[in-house]
Amino acid sequence: MILVILTMAVFSYFTMVRPENKKKKNLTEMRDNLTVGDTITTIGGLMGKVVHVDDDKVTFETSEDRVRIQIVKAAVSIVGDGNDGSGKR
Repeated sequence: MILVILTMAVFSYFTMVRPENKKKKNLTEMRDNLTVGDTITTIGGLMGKVVHVDDDKVTFETSEDRVRIQIVKAAVSIVGDGNDGSGKR
């Protein structure tokens, strides 16, 4: 009986917990590596080009009108244009 419970716990770890931790690590690394000039998409769907990066904030321009928006790094969802599938998630 204990062997069955232990097997289920190991199985759930490798199918649910480990992939989620790996995804979080990749997302944090991607946000930490933001540089000026990167094209980003926020979790709210706004797209633009990064013009300034602080420790926990990112400022980006949304259009040719030079509208600048400042967000926290945690709001960045995709780096890249997101259209051709080459963006990092």
